[in-house]
Amino acid sequence: MTPAPAAPPRALQTLADRYDPEVFDVGGGHARIRLQGQGVGTWDVRLGDGHARLEAAAPRQRPDALLDADGRTWLSIARDLGSGMAAFRAGRLVVRHDLHLGVGFLAATAAPANGAGLRFRSVRTRIGALSTMEAGTGPPVVLLHGLGATKASFLPTIGALADRHRVIAVDLPGFGDSAKPLAASYDAPFFARSVVALLDALELERASVVGNSMGGRVALELGLAHAARVDRLVLLAPALAWLRDRPFAPLLRLVAPQLGLLQLAPRPLVEPIVRRLIPGAQEGWTAAGVDEFLRSYLEPRGRAAFYAAARNVYLDEPHGPNGFWTRLPTLAPRSLFVWGRRDQLVPIAFAGHVRRALPKARQLELDCGHVPQLERPLLVHDAMAKFLR
Repeated sequence: MTPAPAAPPRALQTLADRYDPEVFDVGGGHARIRLQGQGVGTWDVRLGDGHARLEAAAPRQRPDALLDADGRTWLSIARDLGSGMAAFRAGRLVVRHDLHLGVGFLAATAAPANGAGLRFRSVRTRIGALSTMEAGTGPPVVLLHGLGATKASFLPTIGALADRHRVIAVDLPGFGDSAKPLAASYDAPFFARSVVALLDALELERASVVGNSMGGRVALELGLAHAARVDRLVLLAPALAWLRDRPFAPLLRLVAPQLGLLQLAPRPLVEPIVRRLIPGAQEGWTAAGVDEFLRSYLEPRGRAAFYAAARNVYLDEPHGPNGFWTRLPTLAPRSLFVWGRRDQLVPIAFAGHVRRALPKARQLELDCGHVPQLERPLLVHDAMAKFLR
């Protein structure tokens, strides 16, 4: 840990003094955020009761979120939130443990904006409280994350679209900082109803919807079952019903996802295993994504929701009266599909099946994997902005 100077650096003190609790709601009431880096030392900001208090770091206490940058970067962050987000995307600012908390703190300490800056809120809906991150004004666009991810996977997308749209990234129920109801089915129809409940709570009649992976399947369900609430759809490597045999389907139907409530999952045991299994788990967006996954998975209700959602992705019926591929040709909203040629989870061959079902849909193939908005952000966001415009 870098020794702290005798007094807090001006940039860090500026951030703490500027903290606005109206921009960011600390879910648990109190939080400890560690700010550190070459040239600034190590400091803790304690959030609670509508205030941010900067003090020397408590070395034996694990912070809820960690932000690491050099002195020059902290100065630019103090001047402008956009500079902070650019530093984050470029790797000069590292946010670990809890992206919701870390980025929320940056948003709540940003220089005064025109009301369109990054903002966080917990929205009460008939499904339960849903955690959102939004920016911008204009036609609304709702962003839906993939299995095991959170709204943080769309941070670059919010920045790319907020100049023309009101962009709303949401933690789907069971993930991130949203409600995790035990009795929920956590299948595509349930998640789609949750998004409709969010639109109702925000008093939005319609919105365009962007979904990655499982979020793409949810976006398609919205277009199929709630077409009147959808303007356009952007599907980023969407999880689609399997067309090949599913040998484990009979067994999975017998397994209750609620067993995740009883599973022992201590962080010292689970975290090293997860980081060993995922390539690049200590680098950039991958490290942040692992942090977000662990944040939900280490909570019993989050673990049960993850198992239920994963099970339903696998069990999604391809054919029959209610089968996904039977219904897909009836999709009404205009759609853009983005595929990764190196995607190991959703094979590029699905593009041909979609082309036959939806010959008028636009399709874009990129040299990337399963998360196009993070792997090829410039190409994806340029195509997305043109399509939504």
